[in-house]
Amino acid sequence: MTDNPAPTPGRWAARALARLAADAVPTPLRTLRLPALPDLDLHVKDESAQPTGSVKHRLLRELFRAAVEDGALGEGMPVVMGSGGAAAVAGAYHARLLGLPFTAVLPRTAPAAVRDRIAAHGGRCATGQLPPAAVLDEARALAERTGGHFLDHFAAARRPPDGPGPMPGLAAELLDGLRDARHPVPRWLVTGAGTGATSASLGHHLRAHRLPTRLAVADPEHSAYFPAWASGCDAYATGMPSRIPGIGRPRTEPGFRPDLIDLVVPVPDAASVAAMRWLHRTAGLACGPAAGTALWAACHLAARLRADDVAGSVALLAGDGAEPYRATHLDAGWLAGKGLDPAPYEALLERFARTGEWNWPHPEG
Repeated sequence: MTDNPAPTPGRWAARALARLAADAVPTPLRTLRLPALPDLDLHVKDESAQPTGSVKHRLLRELFRAAVEDGALGEGMPVVMGSGGAAAVAGAYHARLLGLPFTAVLPRTAPAAVRDRIAAHGGRCATGQLPPAAVLDEARALAERTGGHFLDHFAAARRPPDGPGPMPGLAAELLDGLRDARHPVPRWLVTGAGTGATSASLGHHLRAHRLPTRLAVADPEHSAYFPAWASGCDAYATGMPSRIPGIGRPRTEPGFRPDLIDLVVPVPDAASVAAMRWLHRTAGLACGPAAGTALWAACHLAARLRADDVAGSVALLAGDGAEPYRATHLDAGWLAGKGLDPAPYEALLERFARTGEWNWPHPEG
């Protein structure tokens, strides 16, 4: 008999699940008060505080947990996923947490900053040779060749209509943080949509608990979600990539659940940048452009509540941090090259906070 028996799949899985559970630390919930709206509060769930700086961290932790619990992911098994953004960074982080090799198949257009962040977490990057939309197929093929586990975060975002959603604890954590607020049940929750996992999780929780809170999705330019929701066409496609990383898609994804959404608010990309900058300047929150998209929609909804003389609160999910965007959305030259001028929208936000006046969609008027 030996003193140190050989490891078993069960022992490894138990350690892996314990590490994933220890990583699940609540993120801050911050309150913004607008001087011109004394009866309304804006609450910001700051997911940029996640270890990889994005709400995708939650989704990837849940996907790793489910794969370990199901026995689909075991000790030493390579993990492969196809993504060119924050999801791949979170995948690299969690793979290293469990001691697993990780490869992200990236589209050729993936920024160098994303590659650097994946490498910083011990991951390897492979460049897809087919069009960007085909990186999932290339990642799947690589996993098959190497005997690895293919982590499809788009398909995994889909859950049965009566399921708890891909991130079951997010809504409960957010609402629990409002328990002692002066308006503990918000009038609106606002988030962006990428895979659809976040909005589906929030919407399912609201319906399952019969809460009066309504759910709004903030959608950037070129995305398929607003026209799909407005037209009722589940397979809508624009064929154009989003300029706001993490949210917006050129086609609707399987995880998008329009039946759980009360409103989709289209947001100009320049307004997303303006709101991101305004949030940093006024509240000290260094969030990214997807957070700006959600903030712009939240201000629009707060203005509607004020116009209806309704007191209450609006809570929004700030899904990303600012650091990855120093050379893009925070760079004046990059913005000019993309034809994005946030100045008129920043002026509108300043005026809204000061006077309550909200004249979007015509800020220049």
